[in-house]
Amino acid sequence: MSALGQPVKRVLIAGGGTAGWITAGVLAARYPRRGPDGIEITLLESPGRPPIGVGEGTWPTLRTTLQQIGISETDLLRQCDASFKQGSQFNGWEDGDERHGYLHPFTAPAALSGQMLAPHWIEDPPAAFAEAVCYQSAPALQGCAPKLITTPEYAGLANYAYHLDAGKFAGLLKEHCTARLGVRHVLDEIIDVESAEDGDIRRLRTRAGASLEADLYVDCTGLASRLIGQHFGRALLSRRDVLFVDRAWATQAPHADEAAPIASLTVSTARRAGWIWDIALPHRRGIGHAYASGYLCDEAALEELRDYLRIRGLLADTLAFRRLEINPGFRDEFWVRNCVAVGLSAGFLEPLEASAIVMVELSAQMIANLLPRTRSAMHQAGIAFNRAFRYRWERVVEFLKLHYALSRREDSDFWRDNRRPETLPGELAARLAYWRSQCPGHDEFLHREEVFSAASYQYVLYGMGFETAPAPWALSEPSRALAREQFAATGRRARELCAQLPRNRDLLDRIRRFGLQRI
Repeated sequence: MSALGQPVKRVLIAGGGTAGWITAGVLAARYPRRGPDGIEITLLESPGRPPIGVGEGTWPTLRTTLQQIGISETDLLRQCDASFKQGSQFNGWEDGDERHGYLHPFTAPAALSGQMLAPHWIEDPPAAFAEAVCYQSAPALQGCAPKLITTPEYAGLANYAYHLDAGKFAGLLKEHCTARLGVRHVLDEIIDVESAEDGDIRRLRTRAGASLEADLYVDCTGLASRLIGQHFGRALLSRRDVLFVDRAWATQAPHADEAAPIASLTVSTARRAGWIWDIALPHRRGIGHAYASGYLCDEAALEELRDYLRIRGLLADTLAFRRLEINPGFRDEFWVRNCVAVGLSAGFLEPLEASAIVMVELSAQMIANLLPRTRSAMHQAGIAFNRAFRYRWERVVEFLKLHYALSRREDSDFWRDNRRPETLPGELAARLAYWRSQCPGHDEFLHREEVFSAASYQYVLYGMGFETAPAPWALSEPSRALAREQFAATGRRARELCAQLPRNRDLLDRIRRFGLQRI
């Protein structure tokens, strides 16, 4: 049989961590048959290599992914030091005053028979945008959980994701994939990548002397990008001209006391040359300062992070700080011949809006969808994958830049330079001009590869004080009356949830004791 006619039955994932084990889980759950008539999935992981461990924020998509893999939500919450996340809160981004903030909740804005509320809010805002159009905002701000102890696993009274310990999460995935899904786990280190005559990867040779062969190789080797970057030489397309943040200091701080509230939002606080993330888990907080080294030196950035911790009573002599390098960009191709990159080997931009894990989920799902029957179909699968993920990465760049470009801060060149037209991607600049007279709508986001919806753009635009002037004939008296009723209904629903839902910590304590109902 020729190489092109070779069945694609052996998948080798190089690298563990969140990217490797999510990919293994998605593929193993989608193709459960093993042996001669099934798919063989192997994950090769270097022993003793710790994960980077700052990817602690997720999207609601993870609930669907974990259900498909077959992991219990109760196990996730118990074993990964996880908490509920209902969105993000941005403080000080608009004008530098930390008392001025806005929300990007996970629940979409309410609508009027399919029509947006945004134009009515612009004409007569009853409250801040997110609070006026989304019932989730008030309970999220008050630290409520998104569900009850009687709510089944992965269901909720409001949309939600998780904050979690990335290292423990990878461990849970590994245990589940190997014990229940039949994934073969090899602890060894790649020392050589051997090519076939046609340019495919033939095999990986390891330090222990193993020769590992597969039909498809998935590069989850992180920033080293051992296969797609080093072996195939695919370039990293830098986006430093658009996204200036290129470093971060990170630490893990214990709560001020064991009963401290657990925030239901990722809190992002703007600083003079970047921003500070604050993620609350049951037993600690993950806090870090993402900054642009061209505007702030490492020592000053660390001192700003220490000030943040000191003000909140979290600074201790025992805290350890790690400095991380960020090279914002993504590969010019992600799928080359019989190799596809997932996770940090494919690219990374910055921690804002927690897009890293969702890009892993989307990659794993698309690999599962496109997995060809024979090697001859792999080229076309690669074309489709590359097209989709080039589009997705570009859209993430634009959405992240939106947060900076709308700021009116004048306290540093960092913020002023972020508003310079030449630093805006062309598509974003065109959209911002259009949105001066038209609210972002669903019809602009019909591409099946969209990562951020019209709702996400609305939350950021109007949270940051962006001004849109819709045509006066776009609104009618009947629609105005319906909008007022919807604003009132949103407020009532928010108050009901605040009264009904437990606090985040209270529910997590009960789940650890009793568990959630299995679906």
